[in-house]
Parts: sequence; C-alpha cells; structure tokens
Amino acid sequence: MATSPRKRRYHASSPFQAGPEVIDEVYEVGARVSHDTYGMGRIVSIQGTTSAQVDFGDGPKHIPLPCSKMTAL
Repeated sequence: MATSPRKRRYHASSPFQAGPEVIDEVYEVGARVSHDTYGMGRIVSIQGTTSAQVDFGDGPKHIPLPCSKMTAL
C-alpha cells in the first residue's frame, strides 16, 4: 500500500532542522539587482542558468546562479 509523501515536521529543539527553502529568482537583462558584497548593479548578460554578468559600476563581474547573496529589485 503506497502512502502519499507528507511534509516532515521538525521539533523546535531538534539538531536536525530543515534547511531554508531556496527561492529561484528569474533575472532579466537590464534588471537592477542588489548584492550583499558588491552593492547595487545592473544585469548585462545571462549565460543560460549558470551565471550572470552584472555591472556594479567598477566593471562587470560574473556571478554564479543561483546566488543567495543577490536579489532582484
């Protein structure tokens, strides 16, 4: 008999807590982004789903995707 998968519940004091849910953001060329290290920037190009070239004012930098430090504005 097959059972349907249920969402696992975690006890508050358990050392085996669930990891944070990863939100995959969709970036577009020309969109403004904020990076925790580099600050505000604009997406210059996107290389598939693996990286984005972002201009932060001091030249473009390649940022691997998905990047938890970068958010779209």
